[in-house]
Amino acid sequence: MIPKYYVMKKAFFTLLLLPVLAIMAFTVSDPLPIGAEMPKADVKLKDISGKEITLKSAMNENGLLVIFSCNTCPVVKGYQERMNEVCKWTLGKNVGVVLLNPNEGSRNRGDSYEDMKKYAEKEKFSWYYTLDKNHELADAFGASRTPEVFLFNKEGKLVYHGAIDDNPSDASNVNRKHLEIAVEEMISGKDVSTQKTKSVGCSIKRIS
Repeated sequence: MIPKYYVMKKAFFTLLLLPVLAIMAFTVSDPLPIGAEMPKADVKLKDISGKEITLKSAMNENGLLVIFSCNTCPVVKGYQERMNEVCKWTLGKNVGVVLLNPNEGSRNRGDSYEDMKKYAEKEKFSWYYTLDKNHELADAFGASRTPEVFLFNKEGKLVYHGAIDDNPSDASNVNRKHLEIAVEEMISGKDVSTQKTKSVGCSIKRIS
């Protein structure tokens, strides 16, 4: 027979966990499914230039690339040179580019707006880099890490979600450039052959 105090103790801890589970359930949605329309396309986002933009206004003729990124994640820093190259290349394909920083929980630890401006200047960004205030878009997209890629076609439908390539730790040993292939297939009118891959990175620093 299980002692009564043990049952009561277990019930007490279960009750304590319920608010935490509720926050988790309502904070992060499932990842946006392939074919879904771009969420929060009209939400105003503050770019490092000081301008306010929206995802809709950032779209180019052939679509939009959205990357959840930041200043502080070691994986982002390891990817940064490749990310810069693919962002420039993507813009050259008439696909808009927006990087979003959703790390609301580390604004005072390297991911503030001023930190973003300095980081973008150092890396010579020529694309939008915006605050995702209160990780509103990350929550709507179901994004969980940085870097994490979402590619939308000219109709605003998701065609690729995941990683930039297949080797986050070693650029010299990349076998497949997932994002570049997806962009090429998308703008040529083909179905994207690999629509989802697993992104590797740091967890988004959310606040409750």
